[in-house]
Amino acid sequence: MDDDPTLHVVLYQPEIPSNTGSVGRTCVAVGAKLWLVRPLGFRVDDYHLRRAGMDYWQQLAWEVVDDWPSLVRKLPQKKHWYFTKKATRSYWTTSYEPGDVLVFGSESQGLPDTLLWPDPSRCLRIPVQQDVRSLNLSNCVAVAVYEVQRQWNIPHTT
Repeated sequence: MDDDPTLHVVLYQPEIPSNTGSVGRTCVAVGAKLWLVRPLGFRVDDYHLRRAGMDYWQQLAWEVVDDWPSLVRKLPQKKHWYFTKKATRSYWTTSYEPGDVLVFGSESQGLPDTLLWPDPSRCLRIPVQQDVRSLNLSNCVAVAVYEVQRQWNIPHTT
């Protein structure tokens, strides 16, 4: 993976190692860099994390940061998109650009309002039927990153 990936995926305080492992595998599949914002609900050497990422984890570009301000310092000029069930705007209505940052919250809490309030126009929703509270975190990431790939018309090798 090159030093400046065209897409960044951020998991804000993820709790479940198998979800994070699956997200890592998806990031390898699309060439995105994975960022994990502490606190994490697991250790990064967790068996379940690596198991879900399978043998792809060694190919993953990833980084752990201590908190949100640390992430912002590392990605200062990037455009952040916040995925939340609180948004009214669908992720389909957004034009994604190289260098964009897709931000997802923890499995139990989602993203805190302090991240969402400053710019509600950056908040995106994945539409679901009313009977469904939310989608699994790794499913949300996959849906979003493949929409980016579709928009960018990235050819797939398989």
